[in-house]
Amino acid sequence: MKPGVWVLAAYAAAGIAQPAAAQERTAVKAGFALPANTGKTILMFRPTVRVGAQSTGGLFEPNGDWTDQAIKNIGAALASRQGMLGNRVVTAPDAIGADAQLVAEYSALFAAVAQSVISYQFFVGNRLPTKKRDNKANVFDWSLGSGIAALPGAKDADYALFLYNKDAYGSTGRKLLQAVALLGPGLAIKSGEHAGYAGLVDLKTGDLLWLNADGEMGGDVRTAEGAEKRVRELLEDFPGSAKPKLAAAQ
Repeated sequence: MKPGVWVLAAYAAAGIAQPAAAQERTAVKAGFALPANTGKTILMFRPTVRVGAQSTGGLFEPNGDWTDQAIKNIGAALASRQGMLGNRVVTAPDAIGADAQLVAEYSALFAAVAQSVISYQFFVGNRLPTKKRDNKANVFDWSLGSGIAALPGAKDADYALFLYNKDAYGSTGRKLLQAVALLGPGLAIKSGEHAGYAGLVDLKTGDLLWLNADGEMGGDVRTAEGAEKRVRELLEDFPGSAKPKLAAAQ
């Protein structure tokens, strides 16, 4: 086996692939608008937060202390910003038993649908046959299903706001591998993963009305300042919000 081929095989065995270019994308379902002060109620569910390390081989290794700190920081940042979203935002009630399981299932479903949007619609080369036209051509059509109306608090609200956040900080081994790869066969080895999705869902139909997704988010969620920046990015261009976009320097 040629040396170059052997190195490529070694990277593949370690679960390392050349990453696709990630960038922020926002989409809105055709015909949907939510101006400020319309009297609508948005039910905000507890964000899904995963924080850990990225091993040398690229595996996610959860860190409980980092996750607990991030949950606290993101929660505080959301509390300070929910009054800026243009309409009434209420926190979903604490759920137990079957209700808690249902919330967990829909939170996971939202994350899966958001990832599907990123993979199969936002990037042209991967689009599904039914999603091939531009997002602005009335084909942003994704749903979590009408069963979402059974979520606790749903009967008293119009929309659900879901948030997903995953941070994997590159380990020393991963960073070393990244440096070595620069001297190797030209593979782009990525150290760290900082992904976030925020989505607004119709609580009657389950339709995904607005999605903001970014595979390379800023802000270290383990700090209060970093979490504030992360939440600001997640809720950028939220329907009805008058807040301007982040400057490029941020």
